[in-house]
Amino acid sequence: MANINEIATYAKESAQKLGITKFDIYGSTVDQTSVQVDQGEPKQVKASNLSGVTVRVWNEEKTMGVTSTTDVDPKGLELALKTAYEASFFGVKENVPDFSPEATVPIPNKSSEKSPQAQVSQLIESLLAAEKEVLAAHPAIQGVPYNNLAQRDVDRFYLNSDGAMRTESRSVASIYLYSKTEENGKKPRSAGAFRISRSFDSLDVNGCIQETTEKTISHLNYEKVKSGKYTVVFSPDAFLSLLGAFSNLFNAQNILDKQSLSTPDDLGKQIASPLLCVYDDELHPANVAAETFDGEGTPTRRISLIESGVLKGFLHSAGTAKRMNAQPTGNANIGAKVTVSPNFYHVSASAPAEQELSLETAENVIFIDDLQALHAGVKSLQGSFSLPFDGWIVNKGVKTSIESATVAGDFLQLLKSIIFVEKEEELTPAGVCPRVWVDGLSITGE
Repeated sequence: MANINEIATYAKESAQKLGITKFDIYGSTVDQTSVQVDQGEPKQVKASNLSGVTVRVWNEEKTMGVTSTTDVDPKGLELALKTAYEASFFGVKENVPDFSPEATVPIPNKSSEKSPQAQVSQLIESLLAAEKEVLAAHPAIQGVPYNNLAQRDVDRFYLNSDGAMRTESRSVASIYLYSKTEENGKKPRSAGAFRISRSFDSLDVNGCIQETTEKTISHLNYEKVKSGKYTVVFSPDAFLSLLGAFSNLFNAQNILDKQSLSTPDDLGKQIASPLLCVYDDELHPANVAAETFDGEGTPTRRISLIESGVLKGFLHSAGTAKRMNAQPTGNANIGAKVTVSPNFYHVSASAPAEQELSLETAENVIFIDDLQALHAGVKSLQGSFSLPFDGWIVNKGVKTSIESATVAGDFLQLLKSIIFVEKEEELTPAGVCPRVWVDGLSITGE
């Protein structure tokens, strides 16, 4: 992709030529290499370079048109500006998107050096060795059907006709392993783990192998579980996947569209246990893929969503912030229309609980490691869920895998039924979170 200063110059010259006075451009390029292996052989090697820009133009009538292109040379940009300008006369007349009032606010300099990319042969060797180690961990482990080792370089920029200009680069490497067992007369069992880092050299491959094998082996001796109400402990990954499934709770666009469990009047209301705090914190030190600005050029930041159980804030784009008399929060994505989405959750305990709970001493609790079928088992506008899960029944530190079961409940009720939030936080793909204990959830066994 061309240098951002060159793109800015081309854009200004083309806009002047076309008589366009107001426009903005957001673009990114992702250079990615990923490998997969199968039973000691490379299965798939993928290399891709995806780039594109979204151009928005406002006309004299203050309506807006959008177009996207992968061509950022002078001719391509001129054509994109011209197309967006023509489209602007067919744009919406109400709640027309505008520049973010924070698109020109300075962002503290953040190191944006890319890490050198490893050779493809090195990625394949490393993943083959990881697969071999997982297979050797236990005779019952017969395969690692899902695995991936990837590295990517990302460049992003935003500029507008008011003089905003932002750019950043970063590198990310990640590994995913998911193993499966086969034993005579027994059901196949499986488990997986994920690690992410700023470079391939610093990626914790051994930690991923160890977690995958330990979890898989712990599922080998399984038992049925009786249906009933249980105290349930959610792993960080499971709790964040549930929180993500009901993210309309904090999404200002969903709230304005009346597609949310919240209303604007809910701010300041107690919606969860006083033990719970939830933030959207893109700049959290553990977030190796952090972005310093969103699609509208608004700086990202730590947003308080729930504090001591009280609903404190919503996630905004420039447009939703204007309509709700708030500040943009750095959660906008621009495309044919502007959407809002969470960046990186940070869940923590707000205060010490009356009672410290531990899996070492607890009796007859369900520990849910991984929730499945979120696309089918969540009714996000009703707040209800019924989901199959992988997990264990735990008695005084002894974990027994559950053959198969589902957990069901109401999400708002679940938030109020939290009885303990552990101190130790773990990094997951969706954010940072500790284990969360919830009282009285319905578990249906076979």
